[in-house]
Amino acid sequence: MFESVAARPNDPIMVVMEQCKADTRPEKIDLGVGVYKDASGNTAILKSVKMAEQMWGREETTKTYVGTIGNQDYCQDMLELMLGKDSAVLTEGRVGAAQTAGGSGALRLGAEVLKVAAPDATVWASTPTWANHIPLITDAGMRMDSYPYYNRETLGVDFEDMLSHLDTHAKRGDIVLLHGCCHNPTGADLSPAQWDRLAPFMAERGLFPFIDLAYFGLGRGMDEDTYGLRKVIETCPEVLLAASCSKNFALYRERTGLIAAITQTADKAAALKSQFGAIQRKLISMPPDHGAAIVTRILRDESLRNIWVGELDEMRERMLGLRQLLSDAMNVQGGEAMAAAIKNQNGMFSTLPLSPDHAARLREEHAVYLMPSGRINIAGANTSNIPRLAEAILAVL
Repeated sequence: MFESVAARPNDPIMVVMEQCKADTRPEKIDLGVGVYKDASGNTAILKSVKMAEQMWGREETTKTYVGTIGNQDYCQDMLELMLGKDSAVLTEGRVGAAQTAGGSGALRLGAEVLKVAAPDATVWASTPTWANHIPLITDAGMRMDSYPYYNRETLGVDFEDMLSHLDTHAKRGDIVLLHGCCHNPTGADLSPAQWDRLAPFMAERGLFPFIDLAYFGLGRGMDEDTYGLRKVIETCPEVLLAASCSKNFALYRERTGLIAAITQTADKAAALKSQFGAIQRKLISMPPDHGAAIVTRILRDESLRNIWVGELDEMRERMLGLRQLLSDAMNVQGGEAMAAAIKNQNGMFSTLPLSPDHAARLREEHAVYLMPSGRINIAGANTSNIPRLAEAILAVL
Protein backbone atom coordinates (compact mmCIF):
# COMPACT_ATOMS: atom_id res chain seq x y z
CA MET A 1 0.00 0.00 0.00
CA PHE A 2 2.66 2.54 1.03
CA GLU A 3 5.42 1.67 -1.42
CA SER A 4 4.89 4.85 -3.44
CA VAL A 5 4.65 7.17 -0.41
CA ALA A 6 7.84 9.21 -0.04
CA ALA A 7 9.02 11.20 2.94
CA ARG A 8 8.33 14.92 2.80
CA PRO A 9 10.99 17.51 3.72
CA ASN A 10 10.63 19.03 7.15
CA ASP A 11 9.11 22.48 7.52
CA PRO A 12 11.95 25.08 7.42
CA ILE A 13 10.97 26.37 10.87
CA MET A 14 11.19 22.85 12.29
CA VAL A 15 14.64 22.48 10.71
CA VAL A 16 15.89 25.63 12.44
CA MET A 17 14.33 24.48 15.74
CA GLU A 18 16.11 21.13 15.57
CA GLN A 19 19.44 22.73 14.63
CA CYS A 20 19.19 25.12 17.56
CA LYS A 21 18.20 22.37 19.97
CA ALA A 22 21.22 20.31 18.94
CA ASP A 23 23.64 23.22 19.42
CA THR A 24 25.43 22.87 22.76
CA ARG A 25 26.96 26.35 22.78
CA PRO A 26 25.59 28.14 25.87
CA GLU A 27 25.63 31.54 24.15
CA LYS A 28 23.25 30.49 21.32
CA ILE A 29 20.40 32.86 20.43
CA ASP A 30 17.17 31.38 19.06
CA LEU A 31 15.35 33.87 16.82
CA GLY A 32 13.64 31.22 14.71
CA VAL A 33 10.34 29.78 15.92
CA GLY A 34 7.47 32.29 16.08
CA VAL A 35 6.45 32.11 19.72
CA TYR A 36 6.72 34.77 22.40
CA LYS A 37 9.49 34.21 24.93
CA ASP A 38 10.09 36.00 28.22
CA ALA A 39 13.45 37.33 29.43
CA SER A 40 14.41 33.80 30.54
CA GLY A 41 13.67 32.34 27.12
CA ASN A 42 10.51 30.57 28.27
CA THR A 43 7.06 30.57 26.66
CA ALA A 44 5.20 30.66 29.94
CA ILE A 45 1.49 30.16 30.59
CA LEU A 46 -0.09 33.51 31.42
CA LYS A 47 -1.15 34.03 35.03
CA SER A 48 -4.63 35.04 33.83
CA VAL A 49 -4.89 31.78 31.87
CA LYS A 50 -3.80 29.69 34.87
CA MET A 51 -6.36 31.38 37.09
CA ALA A 52 -9.12 30.98 34.51
CA GLU A 53 -8.26 27.30 34.12
CA GLN A 54 -8.54 26.77 37.86
CA MET A 55 -11.95 28.47 37.92
CA TRP A 56 -13.15 26.60 34.85
CA GLY A 57 -11.94 23.31 36.32
CA ARG A 58 -14.30 23.81 39.26
CA GLU A 59 -17.22 24.96 37.09
CA GLU A 60 -17.01 22.70 34.04
CA THR A 61 -19.76 20.09 34.09
CA THR A 62 -19.37 18.22 30.78
CA LYS A 63 -16.95 17.23 28.05
CA THR A 64 -19.59 16.88 25.37
CA TYR A 65 -19.15 18.39 21.90
CA VAL A 66 -19.36 22.15 21.46
CA GLY A 67 -21.02 21.91 18.03
CA THR A 68 -19.71 22.56 14.55
CA ILE A 69 -19.63 26.37 14.98
CA GLY A 70 -18.09 26.11 18.44
CA ASN A 71 -18.49 28.33 21.47
CA GLN A 72 -20.64 31.27 20.39
CA ASP A 73 -20.03 33.18 23.64
CA TYR A 74 -16.33 33.08 22.76
CA CYS A 75 -17.08 34.32 19.24
CA GLN A 76 -19.13 37.23 20.56
CA ASP A 77 -16.53 38.18 23.16
CA MET A 78 -13.71 38.10 20.62
CA LEU A 79 -15.65 40.16 18.10
CA GLU A 80 -16.43 42.78 20.75
CA LEU A 81 -12.74 42.82 21.70
CA MET A 82 -11.65 43.42 18.10
CA LEU A 83 -14.49 45.61 16.82
CA GLY A 84 -15.83 47.29 19.97
CA LYS A 85 -19.07 46.51 21.80
CA ASP A 86 -20.93 49.25 19.95
CA SER A 87 -19.82 48.19 16.48
CA ALA A 88 -22.72 48.65 14.06
CA VAL A 89 -22.16 45.30 12.37
CA LEU A 90 -22.52 43.56 15.74
CA THR A 91 -25.58 45.46 16.93
CA GLU A 92 -27.24 44.86 13.55
CA GLY A 93 -26.42 41.14 13.59
CA ARG A 94 -24.41 41.30 10.36
CA VAL A 95 -21.59 39.02 11.52
CA GLY A 96 -21.61 35.24 11.19
CA ALA A 97 -18.79 33.60 13.16
CA ALA A 98 -17.46 30.21 14.16
CA GLN A 99 -14.81 29.02 16.57
CA THR A 100 -11.92 27.31 14.76
CA ALA A 101 -8.90 25.14 15.43
CA GLY A 102 -6.46 28.03 15.72
CA GLY A 103 -5.75 30.80 13.26
CA SER A 104 -4.79 28.21 10.64
CA GLY A 105 -8.20 26.59 10.99
CA ALA A 106 -9.80 30.00 10.54
CA LEU A 107 -7.85 30.67 7.35
CA ARG A 108 -8.76 27.27 5.95
CA LEU A 109 -12.47 27.70 6.71
CA GLY A 110 -12.31 31.13 5.13
CA ALA A 111 -10.68 29.72 2.00
CA GLU A 112 -13.27 26.94 1.77
CA VAL A 113 -16.13 29.47 1.96
CA LEU A 114 -14.47 31.63 -0.69
CA LYS A 115 -14.24 28.59 -2.92
CA VAL A 116 -18.03 28.22 -2.61
CA ALA A 117 -18.74 31.94 -3.03
CA ALA A 118 -16.19 32.89 -5.71
CA PRO A 119 -14.52 29.81 -7.23
CA ASP A 120 -13.00 31.76 -10.12
CA ALA A 121 -11.54 34.56 -8.01
CA THR A 122 -7.84 35.02 -7.28
CA VAL A 123 -6.56 35.51 -3.74
CA TRP A 124 -3.81 38.15 -3.70
CA ALA A 125 -1.21 37.91 -0.93
CA SER A 126 1.61 40.22 0.04
CA THR A 127 5.23 39.63 -1.01
CA PRO A 128 6.29 38.08 1.29
CA THR A 129 3.49 36.61 3.38
CA TRP A 130 3.27 34.01 6.13
CA ALA A 131 4.45 30.79 4.48
CA ASN A 132 1.45 28.76 5.63
CA HIS A 133 -1.01 31.12 3.94
CA ILE A 134 -0.21 29.55 0.58
CA PRO A 135 -0.88 25.85 1.31
CA LEU A 136 -3.89 26.64 3.50
CA ILE A 137 -5.58 28.60 0.74
CA THR A 138 -4.44 26.77 -2.39
CA ASP A 139 -5.26 23.35 -0.94
CA ALA A 140 -8.85 24.57 -0.65
CA GLY A 141 -8.77 25.00 -4.43
CA MET A 142 -8.31 28.76 -4.61
CA ARG A 143 -5.90 30.36 -7.08
CA MET A 144 -3.30 32.69 -5.53
CA ASP A 145 -1.11 35.50 -6.82
CA SER A 146 0.98 38.17 -5.12
CA TYR A 147 1.23 41.94 -4.84
CA PRO A 148 4.33 43.99 -3.95
CA TYR A 149 4.58 44.78 -0.26
CA TYR A 150 7.97 44.67 1.50
CA ASN A 151 10.99 46.39 0.03
CA ARG A 152 14.12 44.58 1.22
CA GLU A 153 16.25 47.62 0.43
CA THR A 154 14.23 50.30 2.24
CA LEU A 155 12.89 47.73 4.76
CA GLY A 156 9.48 49.37 4.51
CA VAL A 157 6.14 48.91 2.77
CA ASP A 158 5.97 49.63 -0.97
CA PHE A 159 2.46 51.02 -0.59
CA GLU A 160 2.21 52.87 -3.90
CA ASP A 161 3.48 49.81 -5.78
CA MET A 162 0.94 47.69 -3.89
CA LEU A 163 -1.97 49.91 -4.96
CA SER A 164 -0.71 50.23 -8.53
CA HIS A 165 -0.27 46.48 -8.91
CA LEU A 166 -3.72 45.65 -7.54
CA ASP A 167 -5.27 48.39 -9.66
CA THR A 168 -3.67 46.96 -12.80
CA HIS A 169 -3.89 43.21 -12.22
CA ALA A 170 -6.66 42.38 -9.74
CA LYS A 171 -10.15 42.07 -11.19
CA ARG A 172 -13.46 42.96 -9.54
CA GLY A 173 -14.43 40.16 -7.18
CA ASP A 174 -10.85 39.12 -6.40
CA ILE A 175 -9.80 38.67 -2.78
CA VAL A 176 -6.97 40.61 -1.11
CA LEU A 177 -5.37 38.88 1.87
CA LEU A 178 -4.23 41.50 4.37
CA HIS A 179 -2.28 41.26 7.64
CA GLY A 180 -4.27 43.29 10.16
CA CYS A 181 -1.14 44.15 12.19
CA CYS A 182 2.34 42.85 13.06
CA HIS A 183 2.98 41.60 9.53
CA ASN A 184 4.52 38.13 9.46
CA PRO A 185 7.32 37.80 8.43
CA THR A 186 8.43 41.44 8.08
CA GLY A 187 6.95 43.44 10.98
CA ALA A 188 6.27 46.23 8.46
CA ASP A 189 2.67 47.40 8.88
CA LEU A 190 0.41 49.76 7.00
CA SER A 191 0.03 53.13 8.73
CA PRO A 192 -3.42 54.47 9.69
CA ALA A 193 -3.17 56.90 6.75
CA GLN A 194 -2.46 54.00 4.40
CA TRP A 195 -5.42 52.03 5.76
CA ASP A 196 -7.52 55.16 5.18
CA ARG A 197 -6.53 55.04 1.50
CA LEU A 198 -6.63 51.27 1.07
CA ALA A 199 -10.17 50.73 2.37
CA PRO A 200 -11.96 53.01 -0.15
CA PHE A 201 -9.57 51.84 -2.90
CA MET A 202 -10.79 48.27 -2.37
CA ALA A 203 -14.44 49.26 -2.06
CA GLU A 204 -14.36 51.29 -5.29
CA ARG A 205 -12.70 48.48 -7.25
CA GLY A 206 -14.88 45.70 -5.88
CA LEU A 207 -11.97 43.89 -4.18
CA PHE A 208 -12.89 41.65 -1.25
CA PRO A 209 -10.85 41.98 2.00
CA PHE A 210 -9.71 38.83 3.81
CA ILE A 211 -7.96 40.02 6.98
CA ASP A 212 -5.66 37.81 9.05
CA LEU A 213 -5.45 39.23 12.59
CA ALA A 214 -3.13 36.88 14.46
CA TYR A 215 -1.14 39.25 16.70
CA PHE A 216 -3.47 42.06 17.78
CA GLY A 217 -2.45 43.66 21.06
CA LEU A 218 1.23 42.83 20.54
CA GLY A 219 2.07 45.66 18.12
CA ARG A 220 1.29 49.14 19.41
CA GLY A 221 -1.86 48.48 21.45
CA MET A 222 -5.31 46.97 21.02
CA ASP A 223 -6.89 50.04 19.43
CA GLU A 224 -3.90 50.71 17.19
CA ASP A 225 -3.65 47.08 16.08
CA THR A 226 -7.34 46.83 15.12
CA TYR A 227 -7.50 50.22 13.37
CA GLY A 228 -7.11 48.77 9.88
CA LEU A 229 -9.72 46.07 10.48
CA ARG A 230 -12.27 48.59 11.73
CA LYS A 231 -11.57 50.99 8.87
CA VAL A 232 -12.08 48.25 6.28
CA ILE A 233 -15.32 47.08 7.91
CA GLU A 234 -16.62 50.66 7.98
CA THR A 235 -15.83 51.11 4.28
CA CYS A 236 -16.25 47.78 2.50
CA PRO A 237 -19.66 46.08 2.28
CA GLU A 238 -18.35 42.59 3.09
CA VAL A 239 -15.23 41.34 4.89
CA LEU A 240 -13.79 38.00 5.97
CA LEU A 241 -11.82 37.94 9.23
CA ALA A 242 -9.53 35.22 10.61
CA ALA A 243 -8.25 35.70 14.18
CA SER A 244 -6.12 33.75 16.63
CA CYS A 245 -5.57 33.62 20.39
CA SER A 246 -2.26 31.76 20.12
CA LYS A 247 -0.07 34.82 20.61
CA ASN A 248 -1.98 37.37 22.69
CA PHE A 249 -3.31 34.76 25.15
CA ALA A 250 -0.25 32.45 24.68
CA LEU A 251 -2.67 29.58 23.95
CA TYR A 252 -0.50 28.05 21.23
CA ARG A 253 -1.26 24.39 21.80
CA GLU A 254 -4.94 24.91 22.61
CA ARG A 255 -5.63 25.86 18.94
CA THR A 256 -8.05 28.69 19.61
CA GLY A 257 -9.16 30.73 16.61
CA LEU A 258 -12.13 32.46 14.99
CA ILE A 259 -13.51 32.95 11.48
CA ALA A 260 -16.07 35.70 10.91
CA ALA A 261 -17.91 36.98 7.86
CA ILE A 262 -19.13 40.58 7.94
CA THR A 263 -22.10 40.71 5.59
CA GLN A 264 -24.72 43.20 4.36
CA THR A 265 -27.70 41.62 6.14
CA ALA A 266 -28.41 39.53 9.23
CA ASP A 267 -29.92 36.79 7.07
CA LYS A 268 -26.71 36.53 5.06
CA ALA A 269 -24.66 36.38 8.26
CA ALA A 270 -26.74 33.42 9.40
CA ALA A 271 -26.16 31.74 6.04
CA LEU A 272 -22.39 32.19 6.36
CA LYS A 273 -22.43 30.78 9.88
CA SER A 274 -24.22 27.68 8.59
CA GLN A 275 -21.57 27.33 5.87
CA PHE A 276 -18.77 27.52 8.43
CA GLY A 277 -20.43 24.78 10.46
CA ALA A 278 -21.04 22.52 7.47
CA ILE A 279 -17.46 22.89 6.20
CA GLN A 280 -15.90 22.43 9.63
CA ARG A 281 -17.97 19.26 10.07
CA LYS A 282 -16.25 17.82 6.98
CA LEU A 283 -12.75 18.89 8.05
CA ILE A 284 -12.47 18.27 11.80
CA SER A 285 -16.10 17.81 12.86
CA MET A 286 -15.96 20.25 15.80
CA PRO A 287 -13.36 22.59 17.31
CA PRO A 288 -11.67 21.96 20.68
CA ASP A 289 -13.35 23.58 23.68
CA HIS A 290 -10.69 24.34 26.28
CA GLY A 291 -8.98 27.42 24.84
CA ALA A 292 -12.21 29.16 23.89
CA ALA A 293 -13.70 28.49 27.33
CA ILE A 294 -10.61 30.03 28.97
CA VAL A 295 -10.68 33.14 26.74
CA THR A 296 -14.37 33.66 27.51
CA ARG A 297 -13.72 33.26 31.24
CA ILE A 298 -10.97 35.88 31.09
CA LEU A 299 -12.91 38.40 29.01
CA ARG A 300 -16.06 38.12 31.15
CA ASP A 301 -14.35 38.36 34.55
CA GLU A 302 -13.23 41.93 35.27
CA SER A 303 -10.37 40.88 37.57
CA LEU A 304 -9.02 38.28 35.13
CA ARG A 305 -9.42 40.65 32.22
CA ASN A 306 -7.39 43.34 33.99
CA ILE A 307 -4.63 40.83 34.75
CA TRP A 308 -4.59 39.68 31.12
CA VAL A 309 -4.43 43.26 29.82
CA GLY A 310 -1.46 43.86 32.10
CA GLU A 311 0.29 40.74 30.85
CA LEU A 312 -0.39 41.69 27.24
CA ASP A 313 1.01 45.15 27.90
CA GLU A 314 4.11 43.59 29.45
CA MET A 315 4.73 41.35 26.43
CA ARG A 316 4.25 44.22 24.00
CA GLU A 317 6.44 46.64 25.96
CA ARG A 318 9.19 44.04 26.29
CA MET A 319 9.32 43.56 22.52
CA LEU A 320 9.26 47.30 21.88
CA GLY A 321 12.13 47.67 24.35
CA LEU A 322 14.14 44.94 22.62
CA ARG A 323 13.53 46.64 19.28
CA GLN A 324 14.83 49.91 20.67
CA LEU A 325 17.94 48.23 22.13
CA LEU A 326 18.73 46.37 18.91
CA SER A 327 18.11 49.52 16.89
CA ASP A 328 20.51 51.48 19.09
CA ALA A 329 23.14 48.73 18.84
CA MET A 330 22.91 48.62 15.03
CA ASN A 331 22.82 52.36 14.47
CA VAL A 332 26.39 52.50 13.20
CA GLN A 333 27.87 53.07 9.77
CA GLY A 334 26.30 50.55 7.42
CA GLY A 335 23.49 49.62 9.79
CA GLU A 336 21.44 52.81 9.87
CA ALA A 337 18.62 51.52 7.64
CA MET A 338 18.22 48.34 9.66
CA ALA A 339 18.31 50.31 12.90
CA ALA A 340 15.48 52.58 11.77
CA ALA A 341 13.37 49.71 10.43
CA ILE A 342 13.70 47.51 13.51
CA LYS A 343 12.53 50.35 15.75
CA ASN A 344 9.54 51.23 13.57
CA GLN A 345 8.30 47.70 12.84
CA ASN A 346 5.70 45.94 14.97
CA GLY A 347 5.21 42.66 16.77
CA MET A 348 7.55 39.71 17.03
CA PHE A 349 9.02 39.68 13.54
CA SER A 350 11.38 41.64 11.35
CA THR A 351 12.87 40.60 8.03
CA LEU A 352 16.44 41.84 7.71
CA PRO A 353 18.42 42.09 4.43
CA LEU A 354 20.11 38.77 5.11
CA SER A 355 20.59 35.97 2.57
CA PRO A 356 20.50 32.22 3.30
CA ASP A 357 24.32 32.35 3.27
CA HIS A 358 24.26 35.11 5.90
CA ALA A 359 21.86 33.02 8.00
CA ALA A 360 24.17 30.00 7.71
CA ARG A 361 27.18 32.07 8.80
CA LEU A 362 25.25 33.47 11.76
CA ARG A 363 24.37 29.92 12.80
CA GLU A 364 27.83 28.43 12.30
CA GLU A 365 30.06 31.30 13.41
CA HIS A 366 27.94 33.09 16.01
CA ALA A 367 25.35 30.55 17.30
CA VAL A 368 22.54 32.84 16.11
CA TYR A 369 19.53 31.00 14.69
CA LEU A 370 17.05 32.65 12.34
CA MET A 371 15.10 31.76 9.20
CA PRO A 372 17.03 31.58 5.89
CA SER A 373 14.75 34.38 4.63
CA GLY A 374 16.25 36.78 7.17
CA ARG A 375 13.21 36.72 9.44
CA ILE A 376 13.98 37.13 13.12
CA ASN A 377 11.73 36.75 16.15
CA ILE A 378 12.73 39.69 18.33
CA ALA A 379 11.21 38.00 21.40
CA GLY A 380 13.93 35.34 21.19
CA ALA A 381 16.55 37.90 22.23
CA ASN A 382 17.14 39.47 25.63
CA THR A 383 18.79 42.58 27.00
CA SER A 384 22.07 40.79 27.75
CA ASN A 385 22.66 39.30 24.29
CA ILE A 386 21.41 42.19 22.12
CA PRO A 387 24.93 43.73 21.76
CA ARG A 388 26.39 40.40 20.60
CA LEU A 389 23.45 39.86 18.24
CA ALA A 390 23.95 43.26 16.62
CA GLU A 391 27.69 42.66 16.31
CA ALA A 392 27.10 39.26 14.67
CA ILE A 393 24.61 40.61 12.13
CA LEU A 394 26.89 43.48 11.16
CA ALA A 395 29.85 41.11 10.95
CA VAL A 396 28.24 38.78 8.37
CA LEU A 397 27.07 41.77 6.32
